[in-house]
Amino acid sequence: MTTFIAHTGLLTGRSLRTLSRQPAYLLFTLVQPMVWLLLFGQLFTRIAELPGFSTDSYVEYLTPGLIAMTAMMTAGWSGTSFIEDMERGVMDQTLTSPVSRGAVITGSLAYQGITTVIQSLIMFGVGLLLGARYAGGVLGVGIVLLCAVLLAVTFAALSDAVALLVRQQEALIGISQFLALPLSFLSSVMMAPALMPDWVADVATFNPLDWAAVASREALTASPDWGVIFSRVGSLLALAVVMGWLATRAFRAYQRSI
Repeated sequence: MTTFIAHTGLLTGRSLRTLSRQPAYLLFTLVQPMVWLLLFGQLFTRIAELPGFSTDSYVEYLTPGLIAMTAMMTAGWSGTSFIEDMERGVMDQTLTSPVSRGAVITGSLAYQGITTVIQSLIMFGVGLLLGARYAGGVLGVGIVLLCAVLLAVTFAALSDAVALLVRQQEALIGISQFLALPLSFLSSVMMAPALMPDWVADVATFNPLDWAAVASREALTASPDWGVIFSRVGSLLALAVVMGWLATRAFRAYQRSI
């Protein structure tokens, strides 16, 4: 176990050093959600006046959902680093070393989790500047970060697994985009469930992005429904564990193909 933790730490540190040399990547991943937050948050301000919204501020409603969506979309690119390592021969060298497959995946997921926390705090800050107020306090913000990290881990593991199977940047990006946009619009990220078509609301109940958005918004209210929060967080945790296991198993398919 000590060796596993040490290897995970080294691999996570390697990814963080790469990020420190290219910090523009982190800013690039925030461009789209910032556009949505700054423009949609102002453009659709009056929507919050409709029945069905739990807050009278659309920015307050939108911010936690966009944090979850950003975590999902950014994590979808996680596998690109695996493909780059494959193309440079680094992945094959890693697999012939004493480093376990689990540590390789865990290091990737830990890095994605750290990145997600940084992104989420930045978006929280922008939301505050736009007038959002979070009645849930520090505990509520912590739950939002937890939901974002679990969602990021889930989709990063999926991205890593797909990268090991397809081994092509174009295919990975195509699959990531194919999943991200439908999941975003089939959720309550931008619209209250009470105002959705019935079939969209029904589909959203099976959408992990919606689980994160619902739990996050609930945690930021003055009187959270802890049953709703625990059920969504528990589902996200279970899905993250399953996806991490599947990503580790994907190494077998990769090694059989080389």
